[in-house]
Amino acid sequence: MRKVIVPVAIVGMIILDQLSKAWIVSHLQLDEVVSFLPGVFSLTHLRNYGAAFSMLQNQQWLFTVITFLVIGSALYYLWKHFNGSYWLLSGLSLIIAGGLGNFIDRLRLGYVVDMVHLDFMNFAIFNMADSYLTIGVVVLMIAFWKEEENGSNR
Repeated sequence: MRKVIVPVAIVGMIILDQLSKAWIVSHLQLDEVVSFLPGVFSLTHLRNYGAAFSMLQNQQWLFTVITFLVIGSALYYLWKHFNGSYWLLSGLSLIIAGGLGNFIDRLRLGYVVDMVHLDFMNFAIFNMADSYLTIGVVVLMIAFWKEEENGSNR
């Protein structure tokens, strides 16, 4: 069952990410901001030529290398531990989907479409793929912590 669910989940997350970006591009002008949940978050249409928080602007070759390394490592680890815990599979799936979601933008557009602006704090504008990556890393840390905890109880 996992051999079907995990790839379908990854592809589904990538599709949701790409659809959300396509919607933003087709409904908002570049740099336009529209309040969605006042005081919580707004939608905006930005082009990010860098990494998270707009660091390393216009370093596409570096992002390509990093993406191949991260996704390649995650896919290898997923393959080797396919019968691992739900936490492990979820974290790896989120990281793979997030990495591929932003990589598709970089290949297709030369930049990443960002759209979520948190109104209640000063934070970088991000997209669904960024959320997948962030949540995936946290879930993966939980998976490793749980594995270590279970290993020490033996």
